[in-house]
This record gives sequence, structure tokens and C-alpha cells, in this order.
Amino acid sequence: MSQIDMTRMLADLQRLAAQAQATTTVKQAETQASDFSSLFKQAVDGVNGMQQQAGKLKKAFELGEPGVDLPQVMVASQKASVAFSAMVQVRNKLVEAYKEVMSMPV
Repeated sequence: MSQIDMTRMLADLQRLAAQAQATTTVKQAETQASDFSSLFKQAVDGVNGMQQQAGKLKKAFELGEPGVDLPQVMVASQKASVAFSAMVQVRNKLVEAYKEVMSMPV
């Protein structure tokens, strides 16, 4: 994943964290929850798209299509792998935070 992609991903995560902390009313919290869910869905869809593109490039290279070279395939594959790993880490942190909130006494 390029430095620009990592910087953008970090900025998105920081923006999401700021949104999660800025809940002042129940209505605002519900709105932010739907915003968070849509942002998370977009991130998952983006990672899925990267994986599908890498798969298409791999298949095209294996079939010997012109214009598809090995470095291009490897870079796309590594980008998809790093994006997936980052998404899994974010998911793990979300699950951990959810469990912590659920175990708090009321």
C-alpha cells in the first residue's frame, strides 16, 4: 500500500475516532452510528474491490494476456493483502471495544 493510501487510511480512522467521541445526544449518536456503519461498509467494499482487481490481474497474467506484467500483479496483490490486514485489525479493535463497553456495569 502506498504512503498516500496509508496516510488517507490513517486520516479516515482518526476522523472516525473523532466522530465516535463527539456524541452528545441520543439522536446525534444514532446519526453517527449510521455514518460509521456506512463508512465501514465503504471501507470493506474498497478492500473487496482491491482483492477482486488483484484476482483479475493474476488470472490475466496466468493466461498470458498482453499488457499485464508480473510486477503489476505483485503490487496489486500486496496492496490487497495489506488493505485486508488493516481491515482485520480495525475489526478486531472494534470487537474489543464492543466487548469492553458491554462488560461495563450499568
